[in-house]
Order: sequence, then C-alpha cells, then structure tokens
Amino acid sequence: MTSDSSAGAVRPAESRPARRLVLRGALTGAAALGTGLAVGVVPASAVPNSRPRPTTPAAALRELAAGNARWRAFREEHPHESRTVRQELVSGQHPFAVVLGCIDSRVPPELVFDQGLGDLMTVRSAGEVLDEAVLGSIAYGVLELGIPLVLVLGHQSCGAVRATVEADESGERLPAHIRYLADQIGPAIDRTQEGDARVDSTIDAQIRLVRDRLRAEPDLAAKVSAGELAVVGARYELTNQLVHRLT
Repeated sequence: MTSDSSAGAVRPAESRPARRLVLRGALTGAAALGTGLAVGVVPASAVPNSRPRPTTPAAALRELAAGNARWRAFREEHPHESRTVRQELVSGQHPFAVVLGCIDSRVPPELVFDQGLGDLMTVRSAGEVLDEAVLGSIAYGVLELGIPLVLVLGHQSCGAVRATVEADESGERLPAHIRYLADQIGPAIDRTQEGDARVDSTIDAQIRLVRDRLRAEPDLAAKVSAGELAVVGARYELTNQLVHRLT
C-alpha cells in the first residue's frame, strides 16, 4: 500500500473490565466449538500453526500490499483454500490482520488483498462505523489472537458517507437505523468542501476518525505503544483497485 490525524471520542472506561471478561468468556467458548465443548479444550490461538504468518505490524502491511498488487494485476493466487488448509483450520486460527471495512459489495477484503482462509479477521459495517459489537470484535482479534495489525479500510464512492452528507445538507430525516449510521459519520463531514468533493473528503475524514478512536482505546493503545500493534487507515479506489494508506 502507498502512503497519503484527528482524535475521536473514547467511551467511559469504568465498564470496560466487566465487558472484556464477558467478551473473553463468550468468544473463547465460540472459538472452541470446532473442537468440541469439553472442559480443557485448547483455545484456538494456542494451536500450533504450520504456515508462516506475519507476526509484526510491518510484515502484515507488506503482505497486504503484495496481495493488493496481485489483485490489481489480475494475478491472484487465491491462497490457503486447499483441503489440507481447511483441515488444519479446524483446530484453530492465526489471522495476521483485522480489517474493519465497509459493507459495500465491491470491496471484499479477502479478494482486495488476495488472502485466503484463516488469513484475515474481517469486520464490516456501513461507513466503517464503530459500535460496541464492532469494537469488541476488533479487541478480540488483537487481545485474544495476538493479531499485530488493524486496518480501517474505507473506499471511493461510499454510499453511507454520501447519504450522511446529503441528509446533513437537505435536513432530510433518515430512517431510524440508518440515522444511527449518519449520526456516527456526521462528525467527519468536511464542511470546507462542496458537492462531490465534500463526500470524497468526508470518506477520508471518517477513516481517520475511526482509526484514531481505535488507537485511543486503552487496551489497543498499550499494544501500539509496545510496538506489538499498528492501527492504520487506508482507502480502496474503485477506479484502479489500489489500496493506499492515509496518514
């Protein structure tokens, strides 16, 4: 990926320990479903991994960049889909990146980065909007599976961002659940721009806002400070299929 920071609000900290314990218990149990429900089942993150995996933020970014280059050149390898890999993954998973992307059907992370089974943990919401379920899912990947990279992936021509900008300009009242998305994206609106330029600039601003909110989460921030995690914002261009990093 090629290169191109605003701080976001952080939720109150007093309820985090309880939430984290509940999340850990629930999701570790879910991870064990593939190997049975008996007491003493080895957590998925502890199962030996026979495939070499990126273990640092820099290595994970290089792997994603290489996969995107293959995608753009129509030289996809479609890795890690074999019978052997599928059988290996029954015992556990070792994804090397969490990708928080938009729900847009044109931007599936596994294809955009030419990755296969067990490579990416993907979380998708319209406009990359964060809520407790999204945040908990990302935290699980980082804290329980030791994933070294979180990539916030926005994209050109984001419909959720456009709807937010247009509703803000017209005063239109969006349906309740869509209104929630617009309320979350609204702080990223770039009022220095007009028309399509405002939408395009707001797409970038939303990526940075979500990235910065994640970086500010205490558990993730501690990993970033220790050099064990990078939280990066990037954008996918529909016109040329390039993923480039936003600074």
